Amino acid sequence: QVVLVESGGGLVQAGGSLRLSCAASGRTFSLYAMGWFRQAPGKEREVVAAISRTGGSTSYTDSVKGRFTISRDNAKNTVYLQMNSLKPEDTAVYYCAAKFGLSQNRVASQYDYWGQGTQVTVSS
Repeated sequence: QVVLVESGGGLVQAGGSLRLSCAASGRTFSLYAMGWFRQAPGKEREVVAAISRTGGSTSYTDSVKGRFTISRDNAKNTVYLQMNSLKPEDTAVYYCAAKFGLSQNRVASQYDYWGQGTQVTVSS
């Protein structure tokens, strides 16, 4: 069992920045690849970014490339999502997720554990 707790969401103006954190407890964090997903009202959950269990491989959905950065600190059992140049269309509930294994993955159904989500609202 892995318990994930997100933090760092909030209300920000367009062009601003937020840093989301996801703290993990339970099983050995470094055994899990991690991902950030988001879900806006009326839309399906989509991948935002993913990172391998060592942090050596990352991937991003096209709409956030160059603006968002995923990283992890295995010593602190935490994965981060730095979000810059935020746009109103980034408004959503953001979830972190853990997938047992080495490689980063962008498919939600492949993840084993999910956090409760944190709201990000970007005003225009």
